[in-house]
Amino acid sequence: MSEIKKSKKTRTGSVVSNRMEKSVVVKVERKFRHKLYGKFVKTSVKYLADDPENSCNVGDTVMIEECRPLSKRKRWRVRTILEQAV
Repeated sequence: MSEIKKSKKTRTGSVVSNRMEKSVVVKVERKFRHKLYGKFVKTSVKYLADDPENSCNVGDTVMIEECRPLSKRKRWRVRTILEQAV
């Protein structure tokens, strides 16, 4: 039997907090159209992501990917830093 690997989910967001050791909080915002009223609604979700090199700073735009559970709330890993904060 050949196994087909699923591609991991990725999200793009900005780093909100980097006070923890080897962890960052990433805020991912998304816009969608309301079903009934047709107005655009903006929602955001905060993810705890693993940052093994402690390279992320507050304000950076990063891409995170899904991974195995690393702790109680940490299920994402920083893949790349897309834009550094000034």
